Amino acid sequence: MISTSFTRLVGVEAPVVSAPIAMSPELVAAVSNAGGLGMLQGTWLTPDGIREAVQSTQALTDRPFGINLVIDERRDEQLAAVLAAGVKVVSFFWGDPEPYLDRVRAAGALAILTVGSAAEARRAAALGVDAVVAQGWEAGGHVWGGVATLPLVPAVKAAVGDMPVLAAGGIADGRGLAAVLALGADAAWVGTRFLASEEAPIADVYERRVVSASEEDTVYGTMFDIGWPRAPHRVLGNSTTNEWQAAGEPMPGSRPGEGDIIATAPGGVDVPRYSFFPPMAGLAGDLEAMALYAGQSVGIVGSVEPAGAIVRHMVQEAEAVLQRLAPG
Repeated sequence: MISTSFTRLVGVEAPVVSAPIAMSPELVAAVSNAGGLGMLQGTWLTPDGIREAVQSTQALTDRPFGINLVIDERRDEQLAAVLAAGVKVVSFFWGDPEPYLDRVRAAGALAILTVGSAAEARRAAALGVDAVVAQGWEAGGHVWGGVATLPLVPAVKAAVGDMPVLAAGGIADGRGLAAVLALGADAAWVGTRFLASEEAPIADVYERRVVSASEEDTVYGTMFDIGWPRAPHRVLGNSTTNEWQAAGEPMPGSRPGEGDIIATAPGGVDVPRYSFFPPMAGLAGDLEAMALYAGQSVGIVGSVEPAGAIVRHMVQEAEAVLQRLAPG
């Protein structure tokens, strides 16, 4: 395994973190059991839902794992549930973590913040976060900044010094892991590759698209905004994005098919076209038309594998690349 300041900080063996996109306790535990750090999402769960997700994960692994919170709105109840459950790694995304950091420290947990620039990283360091995720523009899902991973990671690392930096965006194999380690990152934050894992709780049509897509098949925009407005994201092109682009990329209120109910979630919840919700397992309807989040690394995914095997192969391939490039 590859030891870095981040792996030592959180007590794991592999510098691989599964991003909280389409997560489940089974996927999180599989990543952690393989030596990486699995991340649950807690933003859209109730406090009881967070407790259940943590307990389910703890039943599958005794290794460290974390939870991500999107802080575009206050998440005080969710954070309280996370810390009460004993989770020791909390990542924050899409907002200012300052109101939450004292509570994270008091619980003896670690705080991670996603940033999109060196300036943001410097402010995060001044606030006392324990690590930052430098998210490049090529990432899938919701994208915070506008700089690609290659120039962003060294700029962020220079800004924060010894603080661990995780690189996100464009990393789906060991070559990408080796590349970001060479740039100064201490771990990779990987989302798209784990969508094509056996444990990922996504619909079959979504999985097939991820496996078959090329690096040119993603669309960046704000079209899937119902439930999370004004939030740029990257998805696979589909019937919804095709119709939206053919209409000239109109604003909300005048988009093709707006108001259509295209799917139904468990419990009978209707999912409208342009909802930010992705097609998870258990949904029914026109799932291809939903938000198929994926990054530009999707072109090198190619197959569905167990999540643990993905972690192990990524590290082994990175070790081989780094050894090949080493002098002598």
